[in-house]
Amino acid sequence: MSAIPYMKVLRISILCLLAAAANYFLNTLSVHVLRIPLYLDTVFSAAVCFGAGLIPGLITALLSYIFWSIWEGGFTPFVICSMAEVVIIWRLKPAGGLQTGDPFNRAGSFIRLLGSLLLLYISAFLAISVLGGLVDFFYHSVFSVEKFYFSPEDTVKISLLRSGIHTLAMNILSRIPINVVDRFIVIFGGYFIAKGLSLCVEKTERIFR
Repeated sequence: MSAIPYMKVLRISILCLLAAAANYFLNTLSVHVLRIPLYLDTVFSAAVCFGAGLIPGLITALLSYIFWSIWEGGFTPFVICSMAEVVIIWRLKPAGGLQTGDPFNRAGSFIRLLGSLLLLYISAFLAISVLGGLVDFFYHSVFSVEKFYFSPEDTVKISLLRSGIHTLAMNILSRIPINVVDRFIVIFGGYFIAKGLSLCVEKTERIFR
């Protein structure tokens, strides 16, 4: 392996590790410190996928899950949701960024970018709500694995239980109010974090040229 590819792999590996740690600390801050019932453990996985591609994004999602499992003391199949979200981002992410120059070009590119991100956001929150509900249903209801932690959607489930709907429908519907908010933060936050880091890297490289 030549020096240039080796350094690139090393940089991406460090990026994935740092992003996974950031995912864990952001989620811990929101859930345990600020008491905000949202899933924010994939913001930096999304940023890595936007900025570096599919494989680094999947690695970041997997490392984030490993960090969570070690510190929280348990393993669950919900990592499938995090990895599926990375794939959705990779397939639907905007092809280009904001254009410079003519104001009309900038306005048009911003509208296209916003439309692409909104489509990605809607696809992500619907897909993750359904997939998360399916995993929850089979893992905790079908296979009867005891749940050892509290999840943001559990507060919504309490009201849905009174309506007598099927457990699978309850697991899916209870996630929609949560994912409507947190997937917006993940998709838009992840995109602009990636763009911000990219601009910082470009300016740093110009300074040291």
